[in-house]
Amino acid sequence: MKKTLLLSVVASAVVMAGGDISPVEPAVEAPVVEETASNWDFNGQAVIYYQTTDKGAADLFDKGSSAAAAGLQLKAVNDDVAYGIGAGVEVSGISDLYLFPEVVGGFQQTANNQILASGDIINSDLTADSGAEITQGYLTYAVDNTSFKLGRQALPKALSPFAFSESWNVFKNTFDAALAVNTDIEDTTLVYAFVKAANNSLNLGTFAELNGSDGVHMLTAQNKSIDGLTLTGTYYYIAAQNGGDDSNLFWADAKYALGEYDIAVQGGYMDMETGSTTTSDNTIAAGLKVSSDFDMFKASLAYSYVNEGEANVANFGGIKTPLYTQMIANQTVIQNDAQYVKVAASTELYDGNVGLAYGMRVAADNTNTDKTNPFELDATYSTKVFDESTTLFAGYVLSAKDLDADKSNIVRVWGRYNF
Repeated sequence: MKKTLLLSVVASAVVMAGGDISPVEPAVEAPVVEETASNWDFNGQAVIYYQTTDKGAADLFDKGSSAAAAGLQLKAVNDDVAYGIGAGVEVSGISDLYLFPEVVGGFQQTANNQILASGDIINSDLTADSGAEITQGYLTYAVDNTSFKLGRQALPKALSPFAFSESWNVFKNTFDAALAVNTDIEDTTLVYAFVKAANNSLNLGTFAELNGSDGVHMLTAQNKSIDGLTLTGTYYYIAAQNGGDDSNLFWADAKYALGEYDIAVQGGYMDMETGSTTTSDNTIAAGLKVSSDFDMFKASLAYSYVNEGEANVANFGGIKTPLYTQMIANQTVIQNDAQYVKVAASTELYDGNVGLAYGMRVAADNTNTDKTNPFELDATYSTKVFDESTTLFAGYVLSAKDLDADKSNIVRVWGRYNF
């Protein structure tokens, strides 16, 4: 068993979790680090990111409705520093390139721990500043078929669907966690994680405890015994705070390749004690996706259902969901009280990938919510240049609360150079 088992399991899990051909932004993968004998491997990325929206009173490209960031991330990994103990460290720096406050109204993502992200990427109090953060810093060790990873790290959605690192922004959010991965059982991966704290996909500089000193415990089992079938089950335990009740979260995912079609089914039950005064119902969620490759283009059809429950189906350390119907900006619509349908297609064109997706909430449990059906249309283009070292992305989002409501627009562009 190589000491790099944990890293390879995590990398393969991220690749497996991708599988979505809808026109969301391409997954941001760190360059693969080849195993070496007691040597440090260095890699990194440089990013320029810009987004503007006309939601509200501001127009597209106005200073007040635009955000930007330029980021530089450096990473060093050594699988055997001494006595079989490996280590990794990652430093992420973010600047506005002096665009703030004259050209843009805030940072798209910040690494300054004095800025508290409250869900709005536009920093309205005009206190944005450049900053840097140690976004990963961990130790690794392997014993037979069990690997351990302790410290600040990225977590993959395939094995941790409610505490995962999101790739849509400048850099991925990360977690303070202890991770153990075991592969003793043939075709089976067992994972335990204790997640203590997390930053946020909008703010890398501030780590907050997820559940006080008790943290969050996660168990995941993934099995690939049957050819073409991947089964994943996950359980989260959240100990009660201040004399309340414990919370329990169950999530399952099945993916099967049936001839020319890929079929995926997901579902979950969240007995989450959030202290909400609006509803006391446990959250129930389910989803289905069918996708295929039709020669010149790929296409998929997805459906998700989330009841009007007390907890949202959303990432603990970010803003996205694990639902198949996740698009560029529809997470607040699909994470609670929504039946949602998404259709997507993509094709290779102009030396890149062109994608188009349309999604709409078709029903809701709440009678008032059910009167409106928000929709979203995503159009994207991505390409790789300079010997595929650099990814360029452009995306456009059109959305509204209903078909007849006023429309809002989002334009997002970024470039990412891996070295």
